[in-house]
Amino acid sequence: MTQNIAGKVVVVTGASSGLGEAAVRRLAAEGAKIVMGARRQDRLEALARDLSLGADAAVRTDVTHLEQVQALVDHAVGRHGRIDVIINNAGLMPHSPLEKLRVDDWNRMIDVNLKGTLYGIAAALPHMKAQKSGQIINVSSVAGHKVGPGGAVYSATKTAVRVISEGLRQEVKPYNIRTTVISPGAVHSELPDSVTDDETAKAIQAFYDQYAIPADSFARAVVFAMSQPEDVDINEILFRPTAQVY
Repeated sequence: MTQNIAGKVVVVTGASSGLGEAAVRRLAAEGAKIVMGARRQDRLEALARDLSLGADAAVRTDVTHLEQVQALVDHAVGRHGRIDVIINNAGLMPHSPLEKLRVDDWNRMIDVNLKGTLYGIAAALPHMKAQKSGQIINVSSVAGHKVGPGGAVYSATKTAVRVISEGLRQEVKPYNIRTTVISPGAVHSELPDSVTDDETAKAIQAFYDQYAIPADSFARAVVFAMSQPEDVDINEILFRPTAQVY
């Protein structure tokens, strides 16, 4: 099922690799009009060339700055006249035990995973209200449903994404806006690279080496949520590798 995607204007954050890149590739193949944001402009531009999206489809964006997220969304609206979907995908996962007191990592997760999602909502919501249509897709995690040692702060941010998404769902009903939160398990991406604690990094990488599934699994979940008829609102998708216990 891939109807209702061709021609839609889709903004994707964290689009330079992993889940975001996979979503861009899949949605571009389905005929969506893509505008991508990430910090690595060179990676975005290479992806835009590869998919023939046009140079102005790539916008350097640090989601920890509201004005940059706003500029990304406004650019999409200026280029295409509307925004149909925003995928708030940018995230990082520097796990470590709380006793290690890696406060800088805590702050980075709060700024990117939580504030970055809120900034995406803040940038897109006024346009979607005016249109009386749109879909906001937020990315949580299996860790937003359960917590394990070393993952307390990451799980807190991803649980918050789920809570915000549910509050948003209830609030936007008058505007015909759909909301979806997608919670992946271990999926091949650069998330393990963000772990700064050496001992934890080894354990996380071993876990991903054993269980992670291709990033296109996330892209297919995005397509499923977007493809529904306009009167169907897929609010939450939780998926894991079949072999993953956690």
